[in-house]
Amino acid sequence: MTNPSTLPWLAPPPADFREKARTAADGPALRALAGFALDANKAAALAKAADRLRPGGIAGLDPVRLGLLSNATTDLIVPALVAAGLRHGLLLDVVTGSYGQLFQQANDPESEINRARPDLVLLALDHRGLGLAAGQPDGVTRALAELDGLRRGLAAHCRAPAIFQTIAVPPEPLFGSLDARQPTTLRRMAADFNAGLVTGLENGTDYLLDVAGLAESVGTAQWHDPGQWFLAKLPFAQGLVPLYAEHVARLLAAVKGRSRKCLVLDLDNTLWGGVIGDDGLDGIVVGQGDGLGEAHLAVQHLALELNRRGVVLAVCSKNDDANARLPFRAHPDMALREEHIAVFQANWSDKASNIEAIARRLDLGLDAMVLLDDNPAERAQVRAALPMVAVPELPADPAQFGRILSWAGYFEAVAFSADDRKRAEQYRANAERAQLKETVRDLGDYLASLEMTLSVAPFDSAGRGRIAQLINKSNQFNLTTRRRTEAELAELAADPSVFTLQARLVDRFGDNGMIGVTICRPAAADWEIDTWLMSCRVLGRKVENAVLAEIAAAARAAGVAGVIGRFIASGRNEMVRDHYARLGFTPLGDQPDGSTLWRLDLAGWQAPALPMRVERRPETVR
Repeated sequence: MTNPSTLPWLAPPPADFREKARTAADGPALRALAGFALDANKAAALAKAADRLRPGGIAGLDPVRLGLLSNATTDLIVPALVAAGLRHGLLLDVVTGSYGQLFQQANDPESEINRARPDLVLLALDHRGLGLAAGQPDGVTRALAELDGLRRGLAAHCRAPAIFQTIAVPPEPLFGSLDARQPTTLRRMAADFNAGLVTGLENGTDYLLDVAGLAESVGTAQWHDPGQWFLAKLPFAQGLVPLYAEHVARLLAAVKGRSRKCLVLDLDNTLWGGVIGDDGLDGIVVGQGDGLGEAHLAVQHLALELNRRGVVLAVCSKNDDANARLPFRAHPDMALREEHIAVFQANWSDKASNIEAIARRLDLGLDAMVLLDDNPAERAQVRAALPMVAVPELPADPAQFGRILSWAGYFEAVAFSADDRKRAEQYRANAERAQLKETVRDLGDYLASLEMTLSVAPFDSAGRGRIAQLINKSNQFNLTTRRRTEAELAELAADPSVFTLQARLVDRFGDNGMIGVTICRPAAADWEIDTWLMSCRVLGRKVENAVLAEIAAAARAAGVAGVIGRFIASGRNEMVRDHYARLGFTPLGDQPDGSTLWRLDLAGWQAPALPMRVERRPETVR
């Protein structure tokens, strides 16, 4: 029986893994090695390789400093966290606090954690660290209050969001089934604590790591190892360290906007049993009443659920196009239909080329793609040609396909908004726009045919979560790549000297959602653009010109003479290096920190004609 503790969605490491780790010379090599199912020893070898390269910087990896506070021994966890971070494109620098000094580490401004200024702090506490024990009527209240004290200390002294853990219930009952009803049993206290923790995190800026759910997936008796706790104070079984590290890393990746966005589906023997080109519509197996058919139908239902929460779906199949589309159109038991598929690639080209075409049509990076394919040869070909694409290993039994895809956690989320729910439809509409653009010769005619409306407004509480998502995950069209927490965004919105702008775009194909964020601060007689980022989905539509027009109008209304723009190269935003030059700014030269400064004199600047209607709230212009 498949068990998540072995990371079964990842391929086994090669026999010469340690040698490859020892000689790894760059970020892509490290990330490729992290893509295997690594045990704790191999993870430690890879972490050592990352440490060897770390002093010179490692291109292609997002640096993240993680504070780690725990009531248990974490020496074995730290290298596994580093290795798992590499798998998700992160270069983790893990800072640990003194053992058993939780309150001091959070509340002393000079503690190791607070002096390190981490990006996030993981509070890896279990029932023992929170003092939860059977027979304590007020145990849950005290434990939640202790966590709140830690949170407030960290917020005050290092201003880093915290990651809180739910509690994995120990498997030893006191009353048996009655434990769930008795308020002072450990089982009931853990359930009440977890519910209180989840409620307390709603509408906040901290994050949740569901360790209780993780332990249940492997079995709580396997998770808790009394011998290892008594002997070495290990918080859970040593063999589960890679699984725990993987879940922490995928959560961090989601915070940094590195979760995948598109599920690419093979067809034959993946969405249905059989080969449509050989077996015909009546010969493929899918639907209720047949074990194999129900297994393939379950894969479709999972794809639909992912689509409803914003994951875009695509098809990549070696088939004649008409044959491949037939089940979607005519088979009565198919759950997926053509309208659910944003891009349909069915031809006889290799799958790597077709996935590249899908990514171009959706305007997504290859690191946003996941391929679900039953054929091991096809999986190997795509992994070799496109190492940025996630390709889960699948067993022979299609009944396990959905479980493996879910366990892999490619689409991890830390928030879910109305915009997220619309995302799949937005990408489908984007593919239609791209198709329209191919049929229109004149760019002006194409832009006019989109019938665009740009809505602009200052930052507000309703949009704050989505604004934080964009600020923390946008990399390409991002002039400064400055990250902000929701708490910091609230402070900026409340500051009357700061100009903030959120932009949304609607066209005849649908609602693109929030596509732009801008922050401007006073700089002597000018404004300086602290943050300017936009969704790559709307590039080439003159939206940046419209946003500049809004900035200029607000600046003039405030008596500002000019607008200063700064470009800070991040390694991933090369596409906007000439952004200010294209908008008519004058260069002010390179700065000592490596950035470049530009200035727009508002005295003689005029807004260009725009191919869109602009709607604004009155308070947008101060």
